[in-house]
Amino acid sequence: MSANRLNLALLEEQQTNTYRSTKHPVRIVHLGIGAFHRAHQAWYTDKVNQLQAEDPWYIAGVSLRSETVREQLNPQDGLFNVVESDVCGRRWQLVQSVTQVLVAPEDPASVIALMAQADTKIISLTVTEKGYCYDPATGKLNLSDATIVHDLNHPDTPKSALGFIVSSLQQRLAANAPGVTILCCDNLPNNGATLRALVMAFVDQLSDSQLRDKLAGWIAQNVAFPATMVDRIVPATTPDDIQQQAREGYRDLGLVKTERFSQWVIEDSFVLSRPAWEKAGVMLVKNVEPFEKAKLRLLNGAHSALAYLGFLKGHQYVDEVIRDTDMLRFLRHMMQREILPSLKAPEGLDLNNYIEELLLRFSNPVLHHSIYQIAMDGSQKLPQRLLSTIVERLAQQQEVECLCFAVAGWLRYTMAFDQKGEPIEVQDPYAAALLAIRKTHWDHIDQLVEAYLSFDKVFSAELKQSAVFRERVSYWLSYILANGVATALQTLLLEVQDYPVPEKEILPC
Repeated sequence: MSANRLNLALLEEQQTNTYRSTKHPVRIVHLGIGAFHRAHQAWYTDKVNQLQAEDPWYIAGVSLRSETVREQLNPQDGLFNVVESDVCGRRWQLVQSVTQVLVAPEDPASVIALMAQADTKIISLTVTEKGYCYDPATGKLNLSDATIVHDLNHPDTPKSALGFIVSSLQQRLAANAPGVTILCCDNLPNNGATLRALVMAFVDQLSDSQLRDKLAGWIAQNVAFPATMVDRIVPATTPDDIQQQAREGYRDLGLVKTERFSQWVIEDSFVLSRPAWEKAGVMLVKNVEPFEKAKLRLLNGAHSALAYLGFLKGHQYVDEVIRDTDMLRFLRHMMQREILPSLKAPEGLDLNNYIEELLLRFSNPVLHHSIYQIAMDGSQKLPQRLLSTIVERLAQQQEVECLCFAVAGWLRYTMAFDQKGEPIEVQDPYAAALLAIRKTHWDHIDQLVEAYLSFDKVFSAELKQSAVFRERVSYWLSYILANGVATALQTLLLEVQDYPVPEKEILPC
């Protein structure tokens, strides 16, 4: 690959327009600068900067684990391309809003200082559900988490997002600096309030009682935690994607690929100034919850269901699952009959149309969105994506057959072998504990399911105590183990009055 590496000097040689300068400070520090942030929040911020280049908002990204993104972006002066693709073609955007990437484990003091400086108005996060060190079933901070224990004992060298946030807020307090907005952009239920509660729970564990009380009061008065809903499908970038990019005249190792669709809804509750994101299409609203709930349950819930069941049927990518007629019938029934009735439509959003739009997006054959990628960390995702819907439906004595089938599919997936009996690597914080349950109770399905439902890191007390939930999950898990997902799915579709596949094929264009 002989093309030059993307950077500001190369753009100047090519006489490419750029708004980048050294006159303006970093005003956003982002924790977890992975592909999603670059294709979403950084992309939106770049659009705003292009409209008002005289007052750009620059982002400093922080990797909490590895140096990979730093090595991708810093040699490129933070520049990267976002490529939107479907069968209609590609659309490129050169994103200039990120100016630097720091690797937290290498120099935590510099990260804390950057987060605490007065110029920093927003601290944003995309660290995935497991990055919050909480129990998804309860929403409470996991005080036994090794990272949290470390951060409470070593506040100057934290490892977790919560540890960095609290240490930076402590520095702001000590320096009499202005407050800050902390913007969670992860798929947590009621994410702003959830993050606030986790931060306050962390502060409540500080050993210095005087500091603890003073910091808690300062946060209450000076820190905002707006709720958000983020929506964009961003598959992992492959070496082949990078190779194709070289045809544009340079190498871009920070390239991210995504779909054309993008949505960002933010509770308009900021302590200080913010980018004029609404100029780039962001919705600033008073109440994010209806948008968040619809997205978590319909998009993310369907994604999780198709990932586990699709993987066990032998599929590799999301669009392959959508072309599977039985899987498409299953998803449409689950979304229309079991999930949609649990939702209140946000103003201006037709949920039936939203479902069809989601299936259309899932069918995009150009993205090559790996279902194995979606299947990661299921224990952290299922409570808000599927289980909360089941709890509400059971309370109203409503049908949960497809939802229980999806949960059974996840449990089967955690058993760590595929449909051919070959071992698979289950990437989940509780993979070992779930596998131990399978090995201990393998010969007795009732005991097996009872042990799974007693795993309170995932399943709430309501679900453990529900005879309907236990019976239907036991039935479908037993059926899947005996006959495979394909046969079990056909049986399920015979039992429910499902939605037929429309005569017109789902096409992305």
